Amino acid sequence: MLFAENVTKSFGGFDLFTSVSFNVADGERVALVGPNGAGKTTLLRMLAGEDQPSSGSAGHRNGTLGYLKQESGFDPQNTLEQEMWVAFPEPLAISRRLAAIEAELPDAGGQAPALVAESVDLYERFALLDGHEVESRVDRVLSGLGFKKQDRAKACRSFSGGWRMRISLAKVLVRQPDHMLLDEPTNHLDPKARDWLARELRGYIGTLMIVTHDGAFLDLVAKRVLEIGEAGVVSYTGNYTKYLIEKEKRRLRQEQAAARQERQLASQQEFIDRFRAKATKAKQVKSREKALAKVQRIAPPRRERSAKFSIRSHGRVEQKVLTLDSVSLAFGDELVLIDTSLTLERGQKAVLVGPNGSGKSTLLHVAMGQMRPFEGTVLWAERARPGYYEQHQDEALNPRHTVLEEVRAAAGTATEQRVRAVLGEFLFSGDDVFKPISVLSGGERSRVALAKFLIQETNVLLLDEPTNHLDKATRESLVKALEKYDGTILCATHDPAILERVATHVYEMRDGACVNIRTVEPAASPKTQSKKHRK
Repeated sequence: MLFAENVTKSFGGFDLFTSVSFNVADGERVALVGPNGAGKTTLLRMLAGEDQPSSGSAGHRNGTLGYLKQESGFDPQNTLEQEMWVAFPEPLAISRRLAAIEAELPDAGGQAPALVAESVDLYERFALLDGHEVESRVDRVLSGLGFKKQDRAKACRSFSGGWRMRISLAKVLVRQPDHMLLDEPTNHLDPKARDWLARELRGYIGTLMIVTHDGAFLDLVAKRVLEIGEAGVVSYTGNYTKYLIEKEKRRLRQEQAAARQERQLASQQEFIDRFRAKATKAKQVKSREKALAKVQRIAPPRRERSAKFSIRSHGRVEQKVLTLDSVSLAFGDELVLIDTSLTLERGQKAVLVGPNGSGKSTLLHVAMGQMRPFEGTVLWAERARPGYYEQHQDEALNPRHTVLEEVRAAAGTATEQRVRAVLGEFLFSGDDVFKPISVLSGGERSRVALAKFLIQETNVLLLDEPTNHLDKATRESLVKALEKYDGTILCATHDPAILERVATHVYEMRDGACVNIRTVEPAASPKTQSKKHRK
């Protein structure tokens, strides 16, 4: 069971949430939702015992717990296979000893019978510890999350950011704990791995609490929704879609009740104002004034704020913006890009697709000059002013800075008024701009990183999974801004909204190459259409 009892959490005088209480019964699959900054990640940390409430209590009872954080965690020296076995130290030790015995036997001489006897005992012990089941589980989970057989001997440090998060997720799933807390598990998954994870979690018999902005995924997995916000935690039965419908019904009921009460109070106040000076009505007036003072006001529902911003390019660039010609790059013995070519022209919005590890991020790094290919050339237009939003840009923020200091550091010649205006667009206003980066939620850090990126004067945007960690409203605002952007874009993403609404060209990273799989003709302007009609 997961529980919170009258939990309050404060950071330096700022109350993140107060008097939060709920129970999640054994075997329930629950989604924890709410706007960025509401405290979802903090609540998961307290349930996992990694953070403590300012008051109240929170945690889990009866059994083991697995916790997937937004930041990947593993020993970089371990191979992928070794990292999967970290949660099973005794079977792992037996497996290693068996391998050592196998290596010793050919030259063991008179020690061979003793080694054989030891191996028999070890095999029996391995079976008692369900070691063979663990092997099968490791194989199933790694395959389901898209890892290849040859990946299992690779060191964890050699994997890209998206695959590192899959390693962390695999470690939790392989353990099969009694309770699981998953913080944004789908952020770095392609559709195939996402669908596999949904099936895996539907078959999970333990207690699950999951935080994600992927409503379609929650529809497949969750049977109950807990919404955290200003009213504390509110419970809804059913999946994410049912939650949205019920939430809107409750909002309308509250709105109607507040309006009805306001009319009634206005009527009472009108009577009081009208007859206040009339002696014959003095008793009634006094009585109604007392009654009015005791009324518990129904607050009208507050609309959730969402970040609303626009992006504009600075300075016109030449027609041919970026040319990658026959680029090849390797990590050790593994070729990642093989004779890859790509031409990006002014106004194009090109999207890179493909599974994690196919080379999308590597191509962006090469384009920005952060990695040097051993073959091929990269040529930028003379007036190009590229800006690069990395997949883990939020992790590069300085935790000791305030929100204002962090964005101001990237603002160049922008005025203080401009910096404040941009922060306001990303929902940081008033005292919020003085919050330390260290106390922000994952979603808030993503908004800061996005504000820091967009305040720079650029005319070409290179984006690596820009919608990861953004809540639904902020993601929608970003997609709209990219749709209207008057510059040039090269973006790596799994987000279908960017593919469907933003992309003019789609390239698939396939076998180390970049293959154009779709080109969208720009829509004709009304002026052009009217000319065609006249003809």
